[in-house]
Formats: sequence, structure tokens, C-alpha cells
Amino acid sequence: MSAPNVPDVEKDHAGSDSVNGKYDLHHDHHNEETALRRIRTAGSISITPELFEKIYLSPKNRVSNNIRSTFGNPTPLALVGFLLSLTPLSNILLGWRGAGGLGAAEVGVYYFFGGLLMVLGAFLEFILGNTFPFVVFGSFGAFWLAFGATLTPYFNASIAYDPAHPAQSSSDPVFASTFAFFHVYMGVLCFIYFIIALRTNLVFVLIFALLVAAFACLAEFFFQIGEGIVNTTIQHSAGGITFAVCLLGWYLFFVQLLAAVDFPLNLPVGDLSRYIKGASERAEKTE
Repeated sequence: MSAPNVPDVEKDHAGSDSVNGKYDLHHDHHNEETALRRIRTAGSISITPELFEKIYLSPKNRVSNNIRSTFGNPTPLALVGFLLSLTPLSNILLGWRGAGGLGAAEVGVYYFFGGLLMVLGAFLEFILGNTFPFVVFGSFGAFWLAFGATLTPYFNASIAYDPAHPAQSSSDPVFASTFAFFHVYMGVLCFIYFIIALRTNLVFVLIFALLVAAFACLAEFFFQIGEGIVNTTIQHSAGGITFAVCLLGWYLFFVQLLAAVDFPLNLPVGDLSRYIKGASERAEKTE
């Protein structure tokens, strides 16, 4: 039985016509409802820059193919890895229910949620041509892998400073002062992300602003341990700030999944792309 002669639906339907076998949305004899349904099925409706930014956490950019209509959105996957690692760590830093030890009991979570999922998400963002989330997720994936490795005895990161007392090695002054610099420059990195995120949305901006403060607290916490002072106030401050980051992150994750299934509930994220125009867009207006 031969297939019915149905015009092909092009994923980029601009300039198409029925004569060449492409479906023309503006043709006089088409059924508009059927046309829109076919185009939606093909994943070809052009989304607004605001919706694109909400879905991909990146200003809308152009790629040389229609690959975003072929692959799923990896951003929520990377967010899951980030949230399932940072949320428990924030509770641990707050000392809830007697938790402590920098979350050494969560080291598997740091590897397989924070590290694996975020690196995988970063790679898929790279495939889709989304540079900013690719760099953000890749760097934080590496952070969780490094953090987990530091807490893993096999790597001998902290034990090397106090081999006679491995149980207290993470509190060794030299180890703490050395480990603090990692958090200093993670704070610098998040500050750069904060500036770049001003072209995305308010939630993303607040996340990076709070992460700068959180890494500053963690760096100071370890520097003070290096001086023989265990300042639980700074530790709890870092925990509280990171917990606030997690609340924003869970909200962003929820918004993204709502958009992924075309849920009728549309929650705001505070789009900023309309206020800070790109350099290429400004150049086009001046010409």
C-alpha cells in the first residue's frame, strides 16, 4: 500500500512552497490548524529569545543546522547534578542533624551526580552550540569531581598533610590553608559568570552572586582553620548562602521542566536579555 501524497514538512519552513514538496504555512489553500500541528510535531516553531534563554540559560544564538530540534535539552540534567550535590552539602555545612566532615559520606554523590551529570550535560550543550552553559556546567562538573577526589582517601589529598592522624588530616592547618585557594578562585570564576549571566535572567544572576559570597565564606573558613581557628559562624554562613542558591536552583529546574513538557503554567525567571542587547544586535540597529 503506497503512502499518501502528503507534502513534506521542513524543519526550517521559511521560504518553502508546495510546488517543491515543502509545506507553505502562508499558502492560500492550507488548513492553518493542521499546518501548525505538523510544524509543532516537527519541532520547528521559532521560539522567542526569552523562551530560548529560559530553556537553555543562554542568549539565543544561531547554529548552522537544526540540531536543537533533534536532541533534547540537556540543561535540566546538568541542574539535577548540581542540585543533588549542593543541596546536601549546604545542609552539612549548616550542621543539620549532626552532619559534618565536609560531606565525606556524600562523596559518591559528588562523583556521579555533580561530576558525571554536569560533565555529560556540558558535553551535550557543546553539541547544541550553547557555549555559556557548556562552560558553566563543565567547570562545575570538574569542581565536584575535584571536591569528591579531595575527600577520597585513595587520592591522599588531605592525608598527605598528616599521615600519622588520617582522621584529623582534613583539619590540618597546612591542608586547610592550601585548600582555601581553590575556593578563592572558584569565587573569581563565579564572579565572571555573574557578569556574563546579566544577559540571561535574574534567577541565574542571583545564583552566581550568591555563589561568589559562598565561596568567599568557604575560603575564609579554611584560612581560619589554617590559623588554628574553627569558625562555625562562617561555616554556617556558607551553608545558609548555598542553601539559598539551591532554592533558586530548584525553582529554575522546575521552570525548565515545565517548559520542556509545554505545561500551561508559565513561571517567570526575570528575563534580562531584552535589557542588555548583544553587540551584534546593537551593530545591526546602528547600520
